[in-house]
This record gives sequence, structure tokens and C-alpha cells, in this order.
Amino acid sequence: MDAPSDSEYEGFIDYLFHQNSSTDGDAETSNAEIQTRYRMGRVICGYKIGEKEPSSAQVPWIQLVRDRLDILLLLELVDSTSFSAIRASIETLGIKALLAFMQSNVTGPPLPFSVEELVLPKYYRNDATRRHNVKSLAVDGVAAYPLIPDLPLFWLSKIIFDHPGILTSTSALEHKARVDFMHQRLLNEPVSSLESSIYTSLESGEEQLKDAAPQYTKNYIEFLLERATIHLYYGHDTKARADLERARELSGFDFVLTGLLGKRTKFQDRDLSQLVVLARSKPSDDHTTSTAHVESVKTATPDETTENAAKPKTLDLNDDTLLESIAYNKGANNLPKPIEDESALPESLKSLDPSAQPQLSPHDSIILLLLASSITNQSPADGLTREETLPYATRVLEGGSSNWQIYTQALLVRSRIEGYRARTVERGVLQLQALVDQIIADTQGKASESATFLPRLKESESASAVERLFYVHMLCSPTRWELEAELAARWVSLGGLRTALEIYERLQMWAEVALCWAGVDQEDKGRKIIRKLLFHPINPAAKINEDFEMWEGEERSPLPADAARLFCILGDMDAEPAFYERAWEISEGRYSRAQRSLGRHYFARKQYDKAATAYKLSLRIQRNDQTTCFALGCCYLELAKWDFAADAFSRAVKLDDTDAESWSNLATAILKRKADSNHWPQGSPLPENTSLDDHIPDSDPEDPNRYKRDALHAFARAASLKRDSWKIWENVLLVAASLPSYPHVVTALTRIIDLRGPSIGDACIDADILARLVHHVTTSSSSSSSDNDPQPYNPTRPGLDRLVVQLVDTKVSPLISHNPALYHSVATLARWRNRPASALLAEEKAWRTLTRSGWADPADGDTQWKVVAQATLELVDAYESLGPMRDTEGAEAGEKLVAKDWRGKARSAVRSVLGRAEGFEETEEWGRLRDRLDGLKV
Repeated sequence: MDAPSDSEYEGFIDYLFHQNSSTDGDAETSNAEIQTRYRMGRVICGYKIGEKEPSSAQVPWIQLVRDRLDILLLLELVDSTSFSAIRASIETLGIKALLAFMQSNVTGPPLPFSVEELVLPKYYRNDATRRHNVKSLAVDGVAAYPLIPDLPLFWLSKIIFDHPGILTSTSALEHKARVDFMHQRLLNEPVSSLESSIYTSLESGEEQLKDAAPQYTKNYIEFLLERATIHLYYGHDTKARADLERARELSGFDFVLTGLLGKRTKFQDRDLSQLVVLARSKPSDDHTTSTAHVESVKTATPDETTENAAKPKTLDLNDDTLLESIAYNKGANNLPKPIEDESALPESLKSLDPSAQPQLSPHDSIILLLLASSITNQSPADGLTREETLPYATRVLEGGSSNWQIYTQALLVRSRIEGYRARTVERGVLQLQALVDQIIADTQGKASESATFLPRLKESESASAVERLFYVHMLCSPTRWELEAELAARWVSLGGLRTALEIYERLQMWAEVALCWAGVDQEDKGRKIIRKLLFHPINPAAKINEDFEMWEGEERSPLPADAARLFCILGDMDAEPAFYERAWEISEGRYSRAQRSLGRHYFARKQYDKAATAYKLSLRIQRNDQTTCFALGCCYLELAKWDFAADAFSRAVKLDDTDAESWSNLATAILKRKADSNHWPQGSPLPENTSLDDHIPDSDPEDPNRYKRDALHAFARAASLKRDSWKIWENVLLVAASLPSYPHVVTALTRIIDLRGPSIGDACIDADILARLVHHVTTSSSSSSSDNDPQPYNPTRPGLDRLVVQLVDTKVSPLISHNPALYHSVATLARWRNRPASALLAEEKAWRTLTRSGWADPADGDTQWKVVAQATLELVDAYESLGPMRDTEGAEAGEKLVAKDWRGKARSAVRSVLGRAEGFEETEEWGRLRDRLDGLKV
């Protein structure tokens, strides 16, 4: 086929402009405008200008399209009236080309035309153009998947929305963000340049959407959902949750994850708590859609019944133990019994029957699915996380939106969760296989019928392209090859290595094939695969024996498009930095992974200078890589470059403020700086707009302890994120005590005792810090008595006093066994609380702890003897001061003395010490004890 006929090309343009439109025809479009679209499409694609056809492919097709677009947009200088219509048609062509590309690769059904024959002129229908189109997708050294079908459609959209003459409206900027995000998804790894471009485009249009009239609220909801999807892709889960919450508020969507009593298995004899999502969409008669989608596609209204809607095939569980769905225990009113106070539920959810919930609107179903993805991102390998995530997907499948693509995404989310449970793993992998078969059949047409293990759906049982594409930008549905690669990874996890290798090899994902072999301890096979792609055999002229050839000849030329990644994988296998350097070289200094790998290599060998240099080069390309910022900070810590370390960790916590290790290391870097430094090179190392704890005053430039306050805030943030790390809590304790910040001291001591007390006892308590804390409470002005409250301690008065008393009574006292200093602190606090009996008891325990053994041998010196002698004198003082006092505790409070025979007990204590102190008779302490003993005689 040399060139498409006019009728064929008109059919192609008609499909793009009308097949995915919100109207079935184009009655309002004049014949002149239709003809303009045809001619414009041919010109942009490179077919004809005037009467001449290009005699050969003199320039790459992508450049030809850019040149033709420049020519068309120059009409503004000639005829501004016709230019406006032409620019609108070009923008629409870009929108529809992207949708057609996604239909071909993501959603189906198959396109009814050959893209290559209709989009590419004759001289560009060859392998060279295909390779160039794929190679041109590479960004920052990251290559694209090499077998992308119908790629010219994407390039049409990409070129149009990269042109500054098109980006003159909010709609155009929104579509540019979509094109760039699709570009990102075609690449093997995230790249920061595309990420920055996407967020720049989104920021430009957000203000207008925020301030739009109420009838355009759905525009903003859809914008928030699309941006949340992008946030999740790049790992910005906190931002995604914020956008989802805002979208929920705007849509009036009520939902809650709660617990209801019910049975999950066939053999349960009693009801247990079951997680369930109760959800109800806001009732509305307004089913209008946003202007952005009206330009593109239409779909069923949110109240369309599930029974009448076409949906993908969902597989039954068919387990001999688990029920297909939870059987809830229903009360007299035929509603389930909640396991918690029903008043905590939103009013609209109190009467919901979880087994027959109302259908959700498409937007609300998407909110639940994205929320499930955000939970999984934050803790993907945690079993409790998977249990929490499953109800969201279940709610969408059982009464959620009937939209084909949303339902497909819900099946995918559920299959991912079920792949980790023994009872559901079979359904999980088979459902994923069914989705793969479905998308292959829907995007490739009849040629793939043999690939499906389920009967192929009839046309009447399937959904139109209109319905499938309507919400596709909000869902981030995987492409065909991404879904197949996910299936292969699932087979690897289940031990199905041969099946996984067949999938990877069919997809020509050779790097994954090599990693697959390496993952089963057969690195040699993986190494051969990589080397074969990068190097010639040792003797190219000889017959090659694949079993023995090691592929150690000269480097191939040209190298494959993903050569940088292959060299890095080879470097990981061989632990050879030269391969990382080669990857950096061939990417012309743009492939950040090469430097990250080089940094890890040097860091593991304690070559911190080289590691820091590599990490800095990586961050020049991938500026938003939090893990690289963290690694760079660790290098600077090892090099004792505290300012640089603080800056690196500050950047790390800005990118991810939920990383406890980054916060902890930031605090360490702050504290390691010289205490006499007067300022930070770039101001405070803490991130901007970071609110300090209520108990930590904001740093004052004139405050000599300002760096300690910053460090305390960082440690406190780390501890709040990683509450089970006693090392972080010890750092909080030490820094808080040095300021001092007593509320943090109490909190840190409490957590340390909870975490370490059961294993090491009272050794986990810092006696000096506890003594300082008790001294502060018993002597501070805030704790002193007043006219209205004559008692030193009032247990009903909130504040630090009560916190310290609770700490000592419930945590410290039950744990003490070997440390007399802790008993002294308990005694001091008891005196202050006017509890003389408890104070005397603590003093006696402290004395007994010291006098047990190991102090009465003169050969060991007199140091321990002096300590025991002093403790005995203090005990006598305690008997003398506390013994005659009235007991204030217990049922007989005020009726008896604390120690009626306190003199006898004091004499007994002194005599026991003197009787064991042979060899110390000539010391001063012996004399003091004898004098005190004589003074105790009546």
C-alpha cells in the first residue's frame, strides 16, 4: 500500500474525531471544516504539501511531523481567524490520538484500521523508523519498551502537546500532563525531568479549577483523581491521600472502614469481627460530566444498574473452606450488628446493609481503588495492610461502579492482594491470567483467541471504547506488556519459573529474563543473556556453541536501546564498577541509576568520598530521589561533614517526611556540628513549614541551644514514625534532657521501659536523667503549694507533675531490682507527695541493694566501702526524719507512725555494716558510723 486513499484517510480521521466523542455525529460541523481536518491530518503526518509526495525519508518521521506542525501554526501570522479553528482541530487531533493509542495498548477494543498504513507515509513504513520512534522515547538514559504497538499515534499526540503554540489553555496543559505521564509509563524507570514537566502542567491549571463555578466541581474532582494517580506512581503517597480526601469532600462521598460481626469460613460456629467498607455516594440527579471528558468520550451515568452493564469476567473463589463473600450476622432489624458504637458511623451509613450496598458513582469507586493503592504503597509487604486493603476492592466489585474499566481495575487490585494468601492465591493468579487474556484479546483482536483459557466475550457482552476510555486517565490502568510482566513476576513468586520465562521471552524483556535466572541462584545463565546483548563472541568467525560461549568479545555497535540498564545489571552481577561507568558514558551522563549503583558499590567498600561523588551526580539527574539523598547523607556522616549531611537529610525528609531513619540521621548531623557554630550555612536544616512540637519552642537565632531544639524535633519525629526503635527513643531522651524538655523526657523514658524493660530490667532506665526529672518536679515553682492548693502534689491537677508520678508508679518502681539510685529517686518523689512510709521503704531497698555483697574486702580498696558507709548514714537520717511521722497511706492513715521502732532499725543497720567491715576500723567512715551508733542510744 503506497498511500491511503482519500476515503480510507477520511475514515481514519472520522474515527479519531467521532468514535471517542460525546456525540454520535458531527452535524454541527460544516463540510469545509471536515475537509480542513482531513487535509490538516495528512499534512501533519507528512503525506502531501501541494502536489508533491516526499521522494524519500530524508528526515526522521518525528522531525517531519514537527516541521509540518510548525508550518501549520505559522498561519497565525497570515490569517488569525482560520488559525483559531486550525489550532482547535490540531489540539483535538492530539487528544484523540492519545486516546486511540491507549485503546490500542491499555483498554481495547482493537482499532479498526492499520495505524502504520494510515499515519506513516510509504517511505517511513520500515524497521528503521520503528526503531527510531522507540529510541526517541528514551529520557535521561532510560529506554522504553521496544515492542510498543501503534506508537505513531502516541508521537502525534506528544509532538502536538509539546508545541508551545498549542499550550495556550488550561485544557491543553491538562492534556500535556496526560501525554507526559503516558510517556513516563512507556519507560522502564521513573525519570525526574518528565515528573517535573507533569507537575508544572498540573500546577498551571489548578487555580482555575479551584475557583470555578459549582457546576464545574466535577472538573476539579477529576483533576484531583488524576493527580492522585500521578502521586501514587511517583511514590508521593501523602500527597495522594490529601487529594483523595479533597475529592471525597467535593463529591459528598461517605465511606468508612469498620468492623462487623460475621462468618468468613464455611465451618465457623460463631461470628467474628470482619473488616468491611460501608460506602454511599451522594444522591444527585446531575449526571453531567466535566468539559475535559466531554471533549473525549462518554460513558454510562453513575446510576446505571449493574445488571445491565457489561463487565469483565470475575472468577469465583471455589474454596473448600472460605465463603465466596462474608456472611454477616443480622439482628432483629435485618441489619448487621456493628462491633463498635454505631454513633461513630456517618448518618448516611448507619442503615446500610453491607451485603446489599447501593451502587457507587464512578468517581467514588475510583477514590476507593486509589485509596487501596496508597495503603499498599506505604506498607506493601505487611499482612495487616493487605487485610485492610481488600475491603476497598471488594466494595467496588460488590456494588461499585459498573464501568468496564473501573471494574477491571478493581479485579486487578483484588488479584494483587489475594496473591499472598494460601487460600486465595489460586484465584488471585487465575484472575490475573484472565485479565491478561482479556486485554490481549481486546487489543490484538482475533489473532490472540487461542491465548485465552476463558471463552472470549461476545461483542454484546463487552463494552465499547467510549466506556472503557472515559475514566482511563484517573485509573492508571497498566499497559498490555506491563500486565503480562506482572503475571510473569507472580509466576516467579509461585515457583513457576518456566512459565515466567516464556512470558518474558515473548515480550523480549531480556533484562527481566536475566534477573529471573539470577533470582533462582543461576546467575551464570542470566549473565550470559546480558553479555550476549552487549558483546560479540570471543571468535565471531567460529561457529558459536551457546552452551560454552561466554560472550566476552568486543562491544556491539550499535548497542541496544536499554544498554545502560543492561550494563548496570551486569555490574550488579559481577560487582564491577567499570560497567556502571560504561552505562553512565553511553547515556551521555543522563542515566542516574548508573551513579546510584556506583555509589552503593563504593559505600559497601567504605570508599565514602567516591560514593558521595557518585550520589551527587545521580541527584543532578534524579533530583527527587529520596533514597539517594539519604545515602548521600550517610556518606557525609561517615566523612564527618556535618553541614553537608544535614543538608542531604533535610532534602530527604522534604521528599518523604515519613522516613524515620532520615529524621534520625538529620538530628544526628545537627548534633555532631561544633557547638560553637553560630549559624547554619543555609539557615535551619529542618524543612520549611515544619511545625515543631508544642513542647519544643521555635529556634531563636540568639538561642545557644537552637541546634539542640532542631535535633530534638527531628528525633521526636523519627520516634513517632518508628515507635518500636529504642535507639531512637534513647536519642530523644538524651537530647531532651540536655535542653531540658521534660515532657519529652517522660515520653522517652516510658517508651524505653516498654521496649527494653522486659529484656534487661532496670538497666534500661537512665538513673541520672530520672533523678534530674524528679528534682525538677519536686523543686520547681509550678509544683509548689499555693493558698488555694496547700498540698505540694494534687493528683487531680493535670501537668508534668502527674505524668512523672504515673511514670514512677507504673513503670519505674515495678522494674527496679539492682539500681539504688532509682530507689533514691522514688524516695524523693514519695517525700514530695507526703508519703513518708513509701519514701522510707524505698530508702531501705536502696541500702539493701548496696550492702548485699562485694564491698567488705579491703584488698579491693576502700571505694565501695565509702559508698556503703555513706548510704548507711543516709538511711539513718531517713529513719530519723521519716520514722516518727504519721503514716498517710492505707486504711490506717494518720493513726500510726511510719516506724515506731525506727531507732532500733537504724542501730541494726549500722551494726550490720560495722560487723562486716573488718579491715576498715581506722578509716574516717568507721568513726562516723560509730559516732552515729552511739547517738542512737536512748
